[in-house]
Amino acid sequence: MRKSVLLLVSISLLLVGPFSAAVQAQDGGYWRDAPPPERGNVHYAWADVLRVDPIYAVVQDQYPQQRCYQQQVVQQSGGSTAGTLLGAIVGGALGHQVGHGRGNTAATIGGAVIGGVVGNNASSGEHVVDQTRCEQVADRTVEHRRIDGYNVEYRYHGDVYVSRLNYDPGDRLRIRISVAPAD
Repeated sequence: MRKSVLLLVSISLLLVGPFSAAVQAQDGGYWRDAPPPERGNVHYAWADVLRVDPIYAVVQDQYPQQRCYQQQVVQQSGGSTAGTLLGAIVGGALGHQVGHGRGNTAATIGGAVIGGVVGNNASSGEHVVDQTRCEQVADRTVEHRRIDGYNVEYRYHGDVYVSRLNYDPGDRLRIRISVAPAD
């Protein structure tokens, strides 16, 4: 990507007379490899960098925040298999004590069913547990400065120019010079 800033400069040639020249700061690219018609009256030179001033921009970054806390929650637990079996055995044994003959069998089965239900209910219950709950709260905004470009002051053939560039050129700046007749 060619980064450039166009700046007009006047160059006087002793034999030809005054011409207008465009001086453009660049970060690369050579015209000498281009075919002659595209090259025209363009050449490159180096200018001495006098000063580089960073240009800062204020940037805002937002970070989501959440708040977490412990909360006690009551949980229902179903009856256990062991409680159901124990209740059925006890209920069956008690039912077997009641009645004789066929009534005894019905009492045993009825006692086992009722004992299983009672045992299941006895083994079930509520207990309290701690759970972590989180909720989204307002985003936190942080402002900071970052470099957005550079104002570069440079000298070419005794004249001083200023261009805004996207990079720090260092001590020397490659410039593009285009010579064309003045209107």
